[in-house]
Amino acid sequence: MTTFKAALLAATLFLAPMSALAQTPPPAAYAPPPGAVEEFATLRDGVKLAANVFKPQGTGPWPVVLSRTPYLKDGRGTPDQLAAAAKKYTDAGYVFVLQDVRGKGRSEGFYQAYVTDIEDGYDSVEWAAKQPWSNGRVGVTGASALGVTSNAAAMANPPHLKAAYVVVAPYDRLHSSFMGGVIKEKDSVGWLKGQGVSDAEVDALRARAADDVFWNRFAMSTNRKYIAVPIYNVGGWYDIFNQGNTSNFEHLQNQGSKGAKGNQKLLMGPFGHGPLSGDLAYPGQDQLQGAFGNELRWFDYWLKGIDNGIMDEPPVSFFMMAGARKGAASPKNRMMTSANWPPAHREVRYYLTPDKGLTTKPPAATEARLSYRFDPANPVATFGGANLTFDRGPEDQRQVPARQDYLRFQTPVLDRDVAIAGPVKVELYGATDGLDTDFMAKLVDVYPDGYEALVLDAPIRTRYRQGREPDDVKMMTPNAPEELTIDLWSTAITFEKGHRIAVHITSSNAPRFEVNPNTGEAPGQHSLKPRVAVNSVHMDAAHPSALILPVIYPEGN
Repeated sequence: MTTFKAALLAATLFLAPMSALAQTPPPAAYAPPPGAVEEFATLRDGVKLAANVFKPQGTGPWPVVLSRTPYLKDGRGTPDQLAAAAKKYTDAGYVFVLQDVRGKGRSEGFYQAYVTDIEDGYDSVEWAAKQPWSNGRVGVTGASALGVTSNAAAMANPPHLKAAYVVVAPYDRLHSSFMGGVIKEKDSVGWLKGQGVSDAEVDALRARAADDVFWNRFAMSTNRKYIAVPIYNVGGWYDIFNQGNTSNFEHLQNQGSKGAKGNQKLLMGPFGHGPLSGDLAYPGQDQLQGAFGNELRWFDYWLKGIDNGIMDEPPVSFFMMAGARKGAASPKNRMMTSANWPPAHREVRYYLTPDKGLTTKPPAATEARLSYRFDPANPVATFGGANLTFDRGPEDQRQVPARQDYLRFQTPVLDRDVAIAGPVKVELYGATDGLDTDFMAKLVDVYPDGYEALVLDAPIRTRYRQGREPDDVKMMTPNAPEELTIDLWSTAITFEKGHRIAVHITSSNAPRFEVNPNTGEAPGQHSLKPRVAVNSVHMDAAHPSALILPVIYPEGN
């Protein structure tokens, strides 16, 4: 398979599972939804993209809200449902344009997931701005894949784009699909195989866990410096793109270009990319509930110049999770605001101890470690997390039975609340008897009755411990401890008095993540037989493995 084809499949991999959502092709005898006119934008290469254009009553021109979809402009509901969805915008005095991306629905061209959305986004915004029904002021909007196309248009920096509203969208495809260098097995690889992609093609994708120029062609972290518009980002604590919304806000608000810097908003809620599983129920956890609640206020301010007070409000609003057993949610579940993300906090280290405790006291022992055998043929099962195509959310980790390769570390029962908001990480001093392996970490809220509610989880492939650039890749020295930083992404939760804070350490989490064969072979290669690895977690004075939490004032310890 050619490198180019592998690259295109990698782009598809990034959000491929979302294409599994139901799509209904437009009928052969086509008619647009009620109230819409189908119009075509001609792009710079002559390809024409089809759009449903919904106009307000009366005489224009009007400002425009554009949404670009790979899910078919006519395929996400009945014609009457599509018209009803557009009515929100037209009643507010906007032309709403819903466009099929290149190669989808009634648009021309060849579909390559997200490969041309920067250029096509630019051309589509400029086309919309120059139509007789437009006053030249355009905003882009959308969730998930439609949020990706909105970000792509913003990175293109078209002159007539004035604002964006982006819900649950990532920052870098590489880091979303290969967390810590480990590919998401069920959500990404499993879906591709279900669509008939060959094992050889999938292996070519597995091999692309390191950074390269193709990934950077689309990466927000590389190209968001070109964004020059205000963006309202909305994300969820259990969403697959949690870190995308917070990272994009943080950069654009503080280091963004003129027009972007200081003009961003962030809203984080207690939801996932679908209904949450488990025996907890956060108030407002319904999928994306309220995600578009500020959309029209945002566009009224930036497209119409209406001073509605939205920019006088704190830049960040986030849901502080707390105890949430069904029917008995704590009143400490609440919305909070902040002047920035992350909020002001202090990093508190909870050190792992040989008796499987967590303590804020640094270790003094000259040697301490716990070891286990990691057998790739017997991986730890996944229960919850930031998943897309299967159960997600704060599931009970007691479903993982007691096993020698699953280490549960926890604090004593808390005598007061510990509230955190911001990025969470684990600095783990890990060793393995081979050349390469994985370590997994979970942040867990342990309830008084023992319920182990998953908060965050993430892996690290040891060969990528120094980074993802090709020159950073380095195999392990057998049995020598190395510092491994596991980025668990961000959250906001109050570990309430009477609960415990826990971190779980293991080496597999299947089918959420690919299982490492422990052979040291390059990703995507299978010439060697998988081997059982002996992995160790060191926790002495020279190797102080720790969970690092962003404790906020005044509810810290």
